Amino acid sequence: MALYILLASFTDQGVRNAKDSPQRAQAVRDMAKKAGCTFKDLYWTLGQYDIVGIIEAPDDIAVTALGLSIGALGNVRTQTMRAFSGDEMQQVIGRLVQP
Repeated sequence: MALYILLASFTDQGVRNAKDSPQRAQAVRDMAKKAGCTFKDLYWTLGQYDIVGIIEAPDDIAVTALGLSIGALGNVRTQTMRAFSGDEMQQVIGRLVQP
């Protein structure tokens, strides 16, 4: 399973309904399971992004479908990044091509 970092920013709708954010987070966790993904961690943050999540997913398609499903709810806009563990990065380095 691959790891992804999800960054989310509240929309105007999300800010108006901020008090419901913990309940919405549980609904999103349930959506993730249906998409074959798992939220490993989820944090509300200060700064440019309002929420940071760590997601485990079988592939890019599953996590992209999840991100679009979350965005369709209208409370946040998301940005998702693939994250590599130390072991995965060692594999990447092992495949570097010499000029």
